[in-house]
Amino acid sequence: MSTTEARHDELRQALDRAVAGGGPGVVAELRRYGAPPWYATAGVADLTTGEARRPGEHFRIGSFTKAFVGAVVLRVTGDGKLTLDDTVAAWLPGLVEEHLGGDGTAITVRQLLNHTSGLPDIYPGQEPPPPAAPGERFIYSKANYTIAGLIVEKATGAPLAAEIERRVARPLGLTGTRLPSEGNGGGGGPGGGGALPVPHARHYSAFDEAGGPVPVHDVTDADLSWAGAAGGMVSTTSDLHRFLDALLSGRLLTPEQQREMFTTVPTEGSGWVPDTAYGLGVYSQRLACGVTLWGGGGYIQGSTTYAMGERQGGHALVCNLNGDWNDFHATFTDLYGTAFCPGPAS
Repeated sequence: MSTTEARHDELRQALDRAVAGGGPGVVAELRRYGAPPWYATAGVADLTTGEARRPGEHFRIGSFTKAFVGAVVLRVTGDGKLTLDDTVAAWLPGLVEEHLGGDGTAITVRQLLNHTSGLPDIYPGQEPPPPAAPGERFIYSKANYTIAGLIVEKATGAPLAAEIERRVARPLGLTGTRLPSEGNGGGGGPGGGGALPVPHARHYSAFDEAGGPVPVHDVTDADLSWAGAAGGMVSTTSDLHRFLDALLSGRLLTPEQQREMFTTVPTEGSGWVPDTAYGLGVYSQRLACGVTLWGGGGYIQGSTTYAMGERQGGHALVCNLNGDWNDFHATFTDLYGTAFCPGPAS
């Protein structure tokens, strides 16, 4: 057995462990330096029929949406329509003060994107805690990207979904990628808020929208477009590979925009993902073996996604689980340690 075949066999075993730890199913696509894409799956796409997961499925990518939004913001800055040092108040006067109790005149677009705005993370129906001082520390918050999306719309005069399509998806040929729009009845077509495009796995959740525990249930057709710029996008493993490689290799952004995107702030002490540093919609994560990967992860009701690779591009792994109740950090450590660390996964 060759080294590559042995690594693929180890990764299949890691996928089996991911399902054993909380499935119901997982799909993975590995790409390495021009070799043909390698796919593997474990578990099921449908708990009722037992249908297996398969390549080409659409799934909700959760917070990896933020990488798309960060890229769009940077491309808009390239048009001279806004700058990263613009304040929120310059574009959306009174919004932060009215809804989050912060000071929009003190929060910049850059601070929204790297989560140092001080704004709290909030869920539907939740009363927001008081904000911290802008620039003081990292606080991972969906509100940051909701606001960033609104600023894109104000600066361009177009819906965020259209700007993602025009500036990222269409140039890269991402035919399975879109940001559904809220309130469209879930028709499943472009902009539809609810139903996933076919093919797709069923999405299963052990939580309600606010994160409270409930019995495992099917949320495939739920309208989760409320997540919007913070986590509402749909994609495929192949599309996420194309997008991630374009980001990492510098094909999507100018050198200056690239420098901004990958300039990070520390996340230590925030209670967020261990061993990470956050850029503008992407983050780095250090594995136990010392390898550092770049990209992001995404969690939304019924779906967990990882898309990370080596900093210069060319070697990346994209995975999706169609469930949300396993140990995410343990699953990431196992899958990515197996794919990127020398020898046995750590």
